[in-house]
Amino acid sequence: MSISVHTNKSALIALQNLNQTNDEMGVVQSHINTGLKIANARDNAAVWSIAQNQRADIGALGAVSMSLDRASSIAEVSMSAGESVSDLLVQLKEKVVAAMDTSIDQVSRDALNSEFKSILRQIGQVTENAAFDGANLLNGLNGLASGANIQFLANASASSFITLSSQDMSLAGAGSPDAGTIITISVNASLDDVATSGAILTQLNASIQNVNQALGKLGSQAKQIDSHKDFVSKLTDTLQTGVGNLVDADLAKESAHLQALQVQQQLGTQALSIANQAPQMILQLFKG
Repeated sequence: MSISVHTNKSALIALQNLNQTNDEMGVVQSHINTGLKIANARDNAAVWSIAQNQRADIGALGAVSMSLDRASSIAEVSMSAGESVSDLLVQLKEKVVAAMDTSIDQVSRDALNSEFKSILRQIGQVTENAAFDGANLLNGLNGLASGANIQFLANASASSFITLSSQDMSLAGAGSPDAGTIITISVNASLDDVATSGAILTQLNASIQNVNQALGKLGSQAKQIDSHKDFVSKLTDTLQTGVGNLVDADLAKESAHLQALQVQQQLGTQALSIANQAPQMILQLFKG
């Protein structure tokens, strides 16, 4: 190899190697700083695109989870209110059976009737206030069309839904077109005499059975919602793990790589320094 003051091939090679080492160090430092081996499309367009699609699904599943949380809350409120209605119906039965006693006087009957009507009003108050975020399954309205069921998101594409069924527990004649389908006792019912009390007892027995069946339906739907929430949570975790497998950097590996590059950088700097000193040998050739 010829020796020239214009061209130092060894220095050029050393400089190229040093630049390559510096570039690799920049990449490794980026991996360490971001925790990602693929942070943008430039790193790997195909893998980055796949990861972005999965991130979009994860975001959509977040909306599904929020919808299911709302469904769970509505179901919990509805079941709590429904159980209160069931308890009130049990209290009503006590008053109705007592009113069927032919031996009581009118004063006692009037007192029983007053308590009976008070409990009826409590049932009306419970059903009207069994709402969460404007949704009420027990008053036959739901804040939507009368008797409408409420649907909640079940998948990321919003093509599947989970339904909470309306369970109209408002008293018959309370103003809702569907009122009386579960509780058949009229809002204006009264324990005027034994015969009337007997008719109300028949309605009451049917109403207690209907309410318990309605609560069973709500309980089954609430259980389905909770199960689907668990599935969505596991699916989200799985997708996040999958994205991590695609784009996350192995920091232990990157740390070892960085140390190796730091050694290469120091050696490259020394090699360049040595290569740059080579032209100085020419001066020795011209000494007298």
